[in-house]
Amino acid sequence: MLKEGVNAPSFELLGDDGEKHSLKAQKGKWVVLYFYPKDMTPGCTIEACEFTESHSELKAQGAVVLGVSADPLASHVRFKGKYAIPFVLLSDPEYGVHQKFGAYGEKVLYGKKSIGPIRSTFLIDPEGKIVKIWSKVRVKGHVAQVLATLQKQLAAVKQLKK
Repeated sequence: MLKEGVNAPSFELLGDDGEKHSLKAQKGKWVVLYFYPKDMTPGCTIEACEFTESHSELKAQGAVVLGVSADPLASHVRFKGKYAIPFVLLSDPEYGVHQKFGAYGEKVLYGKKSIGPIRSTFLIDPEGKIVKIWSKVRVKGHVAQVLATLQKQLAAVKQLKK
């Protein structure tokens, strides 16, 4: 199980843009890495739309948003097109990166246990350390929590530089 303060696991996945994306390529930037179960489903659509609505503000704070699910790239392209999602969606069909981040495992839905993707978000600092982990995310209001945490982190960094 990953903990805050440790280096985020490295990864390389294909994005909906046909390019390979890695955490290493984001060095020097804040990264919001969020794992979600499935394109076009109600909760995942709400979450993606909230990230879309806050994207310009997150970007202005120096953050890159990356969404990850097991869906194929063609599904990501349709999802992005339908909801005008401005950030890259990564495909992890074997759940390898999900597992590295602890975003895959046992979960309970309506009292029924199953194994699958666990909606999770990781805020990663410019040096690649995990600053904050949200696991078993409740969608409504989550993006506001991410943005508030990022702003607190940036204020703390600014204070340290004084």
